Amino acid sequence: MSRHQKKIIERYYEHKDTIQANRLAELVSELYLADSGKSTKLWDRAAAALAGAGVDPQRINRIVSQRDIQALAAIAGELAVGKAKSTNSTSTTTRGQRGAK
Repeated sequence: MSRHQKKIIERYYEHKDTIQANRLAELVSELYLADSGKSTKLWDRAAAALAGAGVDPQRINRIVSQRDIQALAAIAGELAVGKAKSTNSTSTTTRGQRGAK
């Protein structure tokens, strides 16, 4: 891999939290506007995005099963400031923090 490619990958991981928060914010907007047929797929995407961001699985299940758009929006905001991650997930704390040193 070239030096340039390595830098691109490093920058991606440095900003992964911001990317996840933006993705969730976009999903919130799409869910507000979606019809019932499309919303099922969007909720599946939201669950996957939340899991990828390291949000507690119980919290994900509750929000998705209740289809709580306001709670999803709140998590997107929390991710933007770094609060929504699960504190007991070791795989989450090692991913996305390469540049935090």
